[in-house]
Amino acid sequence: MPRINGQRLLDDLKTLRAYGATGNGVVRTSLTDIDIESRNWLAERMKEAGLAVTIDGIGNVIGRSPASGPALLMGSHTDTQPEGGWLDGAMGVIYGLEVARALSEDPKTAGLGVDVASWMDEEGTFGICMGSRSFLGQVPDGEIARAKDVDGRGMAESLAKAGYAGRPRDRLDPKRNPGYLEAHIEQGGHLENSGKRIGVVTAIVGIRTFRLAFEGAQNHAGTTPMPIRKDAGMALVRLAYRIDEAFEAIKGERTVWTMGRIALHPGSHSIVPGFADMFLQFRDPDEGRMERFEAAFRALVAEANAAGPVAISIEPKGEKITPTPMDEALQAHIAAAAEADAPGNWIHMPSGAGHDAMIIGDEIPVSMLFVPSIGGVSHDFSEDTAEDDIILGCQVCADAAARIVRGWKGGG
Repeated sequence: MPRINGQRLLDDLKTLRAYGATGNGVVRTSLTDIDIESRNWLAERMKEAGLAVTIDGIGNVIGRSPASGPALLMGSHTDTQPEGGWLDGAMGVIYGLEVARALSEDPKTAGLGVDVASWMDEEGTFGICMGSRSFLGQVPDGEIARAKDVDGRGMAESLAKAGYAGRPRDRLDPKRNPGYLEAHIEQGGHLENSGKRIGVVTAIVGIRTFRLAFEGAQNHAGTTPMPIRKDAGMALVRLAYRIDEAFEAIKGERTVWTMGRIALHPGSHSIVPGFADMFLQFRDPDEGRMERFEAAFRALVAEANAAGPVAISIEPKGEKITPTPMDEALQAHIAAAAEADAPGNWIHMPSGAGHDAMIIGDEIPVSMLFVPSIGGVSHDFSEDTAEDDIILGCQVCADAAARIVRGWKGGG
C-alpha cells in the first residue's frame, strides 16, 4: 500500500492555515481576497502534484488525476466560519492532495486515480454547499445572482472580482468518479471519549429546524389576574418542557435536539409578554425517527392550541435535510484500511454535522472518515487535532483509496 509523507501533509496544512490565520484559528470566508489567494495557492500545489487543475465558474478548485480509468473523488472545503478552526474542511482537501501524491509516487499504485476538490462555500456565506451543489447542477444562475452574505456582498459580484465569472462550472461525471471519500475532523467528542483514533462514518444525520411563534396578549404584570392572562412566555416554557419529555422517549443513541433561541416580547419584568418565539432543531441518522420527532412536537402544539389561550404557529426554517447513508462497500474498504493501520482503534459512527458528502451522495456513492477533535471543539479558533492523528487518518485514507480504485479496475 502507498505511504504518505506525513511532514509534507502537515506543512501544507500549516501553509493553508497562514491564509487568514488568527492565532491558532482562521478567518477565510468564501470569496474574500484571502480565500481567493488560498485557492490560487492550492491550484498550484495540485499542479505540482501532476493533477490537471481548474478553478471553475463558482470557485471550485478541482485537480484531476492523469491516470486512466475511474478515479476516486476526494475533497472537502477550504472556506471557514467567520471565526473558524484551521482543520474544518481544510484537512479533507489536503488529505486528497496527499493521497493523490502518495499513489502516484508508488509504482504499485501509480495507475490508480484520485481527483481532488475544494468545494466553494460549504460554510454558508452565500448559501449552504454552493460549490458541491453546483457540481451536481443544483445551482441555477439566478440563485447565484440573488445570493448575498450577511453584509449584503453579492456572490455574483464577488465571483466577477475574483475573475471566476463567465468560466464554465464543472459537472460531476459519474463514470469518471464512481465514488467519493471525504475526510474530516469529528467536530465532537465521541472519538476522544471512546479512546479511538479513526471513525468510519455510517451516515450523515438529517436536520429539521422550526420556528414556533406564540401569540398571546401583552398586559400589566401587577394588575392582570392569572386566570385571564394570555401569557406567551409561560406557554412557550410549558410547551418546551413537554417537547423535551416527548423527545426523551423517542430518542436514539445519537439523537440531538436544541432549542437554540428563545425570545419574549417586550421582555420587561413588569409586562406579561404578548409574544414569544423559539427555534427548535433536531438531528438523527434515521429518517423514520425524524418523522416521529416531528409528529410528536406537532401533536403537542395542536393540543396546546386546543387548550388555549395562546395561539401557537409552526414555521419550517431552511431545507429539510434527510439523512445520507454512507455506501456500505466504501465503508468496508475504509474499515479494512483502518484495521490494517490502527488495529482495534477505530469505530463505526454517524456524523452529527452536515458535509459536502451529503450533497454529492445525491448522485454517487459516498463515504467519510473522521479523526478526533481535541476536547470535541470545532467552529472555534481553539479547534485542533493531534498531529499523529492527522497523519494516521491520511494514511488510512490512502490505503482505502488504493483498495477502492483497485476494486473498480478489477484488481480485487
